[in-house]
Amino acid sequence: MSTILLERRRLLTPGAAFWVVAASFLLMMAFATVPTPLYAIYQQREGFPTFTVTLIFAAYAVGVIVALSFGGHISDWVGRRRMLVMAALVEAVSSIIFLLSGGIPTLLAARFVSGLAVGLLTAAATAGLSELRIHHSGEAGIAATVATVANLGGLALGPLIGGLFGEWSAWPLFAPYLVFLGGLIAAAILLSRIPETVATVPLRTSYRRQRVAVPRERRSAFLLAGAAAFAAFAITGFFGSVSPAFLAEIGGVHDPLAVGSTAFAVFGAAAAAQLISGRLVARAQIMAGAIAVLAGMTTFALAALIASTALFIGGGVIAGFGVGFLFRSALITGAALGDAARRGEVLAGVFLMAYAGMTLPPVLIGFALLWLPMIPVLVVFALATMALSTAAAAGLARVVRTV
Repeated sequence: MSTILLERRRLLTPGAAFWVVAASFLLMMAFATVPTPLYAIYQQREGFPTFTVTLIFAAYAVGVIVALSFGGHISDWVGRRRMLVMAALVEAVSSIIFLLSGGIPTLLAARFVSGLAVGLLTAAATAGLSELRIHHSGEAGIAATVATVANLGGLALGPLIGGLFGEWSAWPLFAPYLVFLGGLIAAAILLSRIPETVATVPLRTSYRRQRVAVPRERRSAFLLAGAAAFAAFAITGFFGSVSPAFLAEIGGVHDPLAVGSTAFAVFGAAAAAQLISGRLVARAQIMAGAIAVLAGMTTFALAALIASTALFIGGGVIAGFGVGFLFRSALITGAALGDAARRGEVLAGVFLMAYAGMTLPPVLIGFALLWLPMIPVLVVFALATMALSTAAAAGLARVVRTV
């Protein structure tokens, strides 16, 4: 059982601190996707192509990967509280950079810094929620569920909030970041009052970045889990970056709220699937994920061919459920591949492959759109995603009984 470290200054109770961490987690993940429905406004103002949008989005994923690789594990020895406060402040810096509104370099920098914050946040928040809950009630209980809802739920809320500002605010590229800046500063102050749940190390003499390690005899299972996570996050990466351009081309949809609502529906479906999947055995989760991705991306491809906005949104929501099932299956498989001393490193590898999926396919799509029409590019993306997710799911279903 985790032990809350006693300090002289007045701190929140573990029960109150649990919900402060959960709310801050939700807020910071929402900030990560607020720009999604605003990219079209940036494009109109700056005059850059869709490829540039994918690069701006990719800067976020690269920031996450860098932070996961070099700082995701540091909360084990500097403390959860310190890391969470740092993540909130780093994301506040990102909001300030957005407020500068200085063109493409500014957007790239803001998204990269936002990714750094999320990379620092996720592991510390997830572990901190579990430890605070254990101290409060004697068992982890709802901590994993709350962490899932805060993570994916925040990603879902961000585009909806951005769409509302884009639709109704006179300053759509300024107001949301100013509001979030205030929220992030408030979160940092509240997080500084939560009790610490791990014994901190005053000085670490030998820093080692987060390794990706897996037992040799289980590398095939690890690669399958990574492939499933890659395919799942490729879908979320598309809806977080390229989907506004698709909606504009096939349906003439330029309304920020409509764009934000679409991303909200897809990410929300992934969050809902995570909650439902806990009731299913591992093989059922894998098969449900594969079937949902196959059905959703088939509908998505059909939407591209017949230029149907309704089918595009419907296919995205169905695929979103598949994303939730597949990603949970990948994490469960990864967690079972190593002993307790190496489990974090194996999971780090799964997360890194997931964020590679969020980065590379959208960039490749944007690059292809410089020379090729949008419809065939998106059909190829749908087919590739279906093939990878189906192959990964089939492999995971075979090995799940052995891990």
